[in-house]
Amino acid sequence: MASRSIPEPPPRHAIARFRDRIPRYMLTVDTEEEFDWDKPLTRETHGIEHVGRLSKFQEFCEHEGVVPVYLVDWPIANSRLAAEILREPLARGRAEIGVQLHPWVNPPFEEEVCQANSFAGNLHPGLEEAKLGRLRDAIEDRFGMAPLIYRAGRYGAGPNTAAILGRQGIAVDTSVRPKFDYSSAGGPDYRRHPTAPYWLDDGRTLLELPLTTCFWGLLRRQGDWIYPALWCAPSLRGLLSRVGLLERVPLTPEGVSVEEAIRGIDMALDEGLPLLMFSFHSPSLRPGDTPYVRTEEDLDTLYDWWRRVFTYLDQRGVKRSSVKDVMLSIER
Repeated sequence: MASRSIPEPPPRHAIARFRDRIPRYMLTVDTEEEFDWDKPLTRETHGIEHVGRLSKFQEFCEHEGVVPVYLVDWPIANSRLAAEILREPLARGRAEIGVQLHPWVNPPFEEEVCQANSFAGNLHPGLEEAKLGRLRDAIEDRFGMAPLIYRAGRYGAGPNTAAILGRQGIAVDTSVRPKFDYSSAGGPDYRRHPTAPYWLDDGRTLLELPLTTCFWGLLRRQGDWIYPALWCAPSLRGLLSRVGLLERVPLTPEGVSVEEAIRGIDMALDEGLPLLMFSFHSPSLRPGDTPYVRTEEDLDTLYDWWRRVFTYLDQRGVKRSSVKDVMLSIER
């Protein structure tokens, strides 16, 4: 069965639903190397010194009753320490593992390292598949189980990605970030994509779980056309947010306050969204490795963000979920 191009919005009939109609949420972790986000990408200048911090985060999630989904890229897939920390939780079903492709650090190395090629979907399809296949196999070998979920690094899915995932035995994609546009850097434009899960093929074998972003404010119903129109006027976007007219709220602790996140949760649930997809980057678990966590106090704030969000989701009756739960509960 032919797959649809992930950068293209799906037809209305492709929207997926859960049989029990209970809203759910998932926590995904872009589990990746550290690098300087303000400098050009290279194959060499990165580290994995934060990996030991995954142990505390996994313990935290287990205490909260949440199953994190670790989307692992090549440097992490080849980290012995990462495997030592995650193998047991994965085997016990207390964590799940997936693929995250950063092409610039993932062999085979045949392409030029540049902005456009950092979006895997821009690569020649044979090279995109070769990189993804090498990574998928490395994860299965190192962590003891085959990954079933994929996220393109930098959300860089392309016209061939869905077909490649099908051939590689990947059942779920989570590369789409609705209400964001990466086309100015050579990436995809997801502004017209739905925030609800949807099928990427007519045979309903490949499921898209988009990351959750909502508009909040008095102008939220018009957000899909107002926000892009202000692309060249970030100060005006900030003004609209400060006065409560329009704010874009991605569900992440990175750059989003817990109060903003709760507003986003309310908007998503009020709109009937069946699945809330949260995300953040694993280097944020060590101060200084991302712009979002610079001090130990910032790290405490990140953990507190998750505690408060989990508590609020419980209050709203939102069920903790996982890839396994989604695949068992989704209508086909």
